[in-house]
Amino acid sequence: MKIGIIGSGQIGGTLTRQFRLAKHDVSVANTRGPASLAALLEETGAFGISLNDVVKGQDIAVIAVPTKSIPDLPSNLFAHASQNLVVIDASNYYPQQRDGYIGGIEGGLTESAWVEQQIGRPVVKAFNTIIARHLLERGKPASVPGRIALAIAGDNPAAKRTVAHLIDQIGFDAVDAGPIAESWRQQPGSPGYLKDGDAYNVQSNLSQAENLRAPEWRATPNSPGTYNAPA
Repeated sequence: MKIGIIGSGQIGGTLTRQFRLAKHDVSVANTRGPASLAALLEETGAFGISLNDVVKGQDIAVIAVPTKSIPDLPSNLFAHASQNLVVIDASNYYPQQRDGYIGGIEGGLTESAWVEQQIGRPVVKAFNTIIARHLLERGKPASVPGRIALAIAGDNPAAKRTVAHLIDQIGFDAVDAGPIAESWRQQPGSPGYLKDGDAYNVQSNLSQAENLRAPEWRATPNSPGTYNAPA
């Protein structure tokens, strides 16, 4: 498949590596331009591309940038993308550490529903519940017991099947977490967030989640602080 990745940080860089190992055609873009990607491109054989072109002609696009930066993406980013493009939202809202106050999310939207509003496209929520290093190092063949599972949420069953297949290819199981309206079940602060577990554990954690954003995951008048000193 042809995959465009928006963002080259921990998750974006890790997915570039994993998708290339799975023999996919990967293009990567960030706000600093292709020249800043030289080391990653040399390591993986991925292509560096501009933000304006990163989703054109792709089968899958991955959004892996800070939540606060999503409104700053080019306004016409998806204007010339395929109608069948599967968009994966791998972002997380960290109001006290990085993103500050985002009204739509603080008002009750799931993080991915807010992302959908910003980009004008439906998304599949995935890759947001695992540490980047674990995503890089802890994949296993399907036959190995205890394989880590990743929750995915979305409203399009065909798109979710595509993402589940991609997850399987890089060494993980996928667990359907429901529609985007229920993607709060896998947001930061939920029982399964950043806890590696097999499919049974993930399903259990999803069922135990509560649709209530805890105070530590809400913005304050002083937000944002830093990861070392949240505000």
